[in-house]
Amino acid sequence: MNDDLVLTLECRQFLVNEAELLDDQRLHEWLDLLTDDVEYRVPRRVMRERGAEAAEFSDEGFLFRDDKGTLRTRVERYDKEYAWAENPPSRTRRIVGNVRVVEQTADDVTVKSNSIVYRSQGDESDHDLIAGERVDVLRRADEGFRLARRTVHLDQTVLATRNLSIFL
Repeated sequence: MNDDLVLTLECRQFLVNEAELLDDQRLHEWLDLLTDDVEYRVPRRVMRERGAEAAEFSDEGFLFRDDKGTLRTRVERYDKEYAWAENPPSRTRRIVGNVRVVEQTADDVTVKSNSIVYRSQGDESDHDLIAGERVDVLRRADEGFRLARRTVHLDQTVLATRNLSIFL
């Protein structure tokens, strides 16, 4: 098997395992997959006219812009009774596909993937579908890959969900 295919499969396996941790709400284990200098960003989509030269995503407005400290705080908040948005906890199912390696250095691999998150809560018949493209930087470590950066480009301009308290 050629090296590019093996690398793509390793990255895909990391992303699938990460999705399972998030879907199973094993969030403290998920934190262990992150580097200490992780950046987790979900920039706000900005509507542009066809042909506009401006970027489709804001450089200044974010739905999330977290580092390891704020991610840890969000995870620890789920452990407390005050996590109102997650009471009852969301049931999620993440589908990660179209995984492709776009760049690699000695330490990091930049990977793009598409993601769909299905989310339901309580006994409501309503559910959320959140779709987007993720650009991840995976850093090689002794234990395998660690997530060093995630940028999620959501397909929706206006989210139809009541809250976005889950990780994408």
